[in-house]
Amino acid sequence: MIEQISTTDAPGAVGPYSQAIKVGDLLFVSGQLPIDPATSEFNSANAVEQAEQCLRNLQAIAKAAGTELSKTVKTTVLLTDLADFTDVNRVYASFFSTPTQHARATR
Repeated sequence: MIEQISTTDAPGAVGPYSQAIKVGDLLFVSGQLPIDPATSEFNSANAVEQAEQCLRNLQAIAKAAGTELSKTVKTTVLLTDLADFTDVNRVYASFFSTPTQHARATR
């Protein structure tokens, strides 16, 4: 069974897609922008603050689906400037318990 996941604690989809789709025990979450769901605006121009917002959005969607980030299998982090990698990585690590057991791509 396919179930659409939606929460007001993360920004709504801005096109013909869902925040997430749950299929059985699997959750497929759409990519997140650093949009504050309270204002529907980008939260900041700062990469660290943007990463925090994206991860809060992902966390809210996971919670709405009855799961948590610790059960993540795969993520992709997109950066416009790889000079921000270390700082963004620090934020990322704060949202995922150690040791993380999922795969990740960063570009």
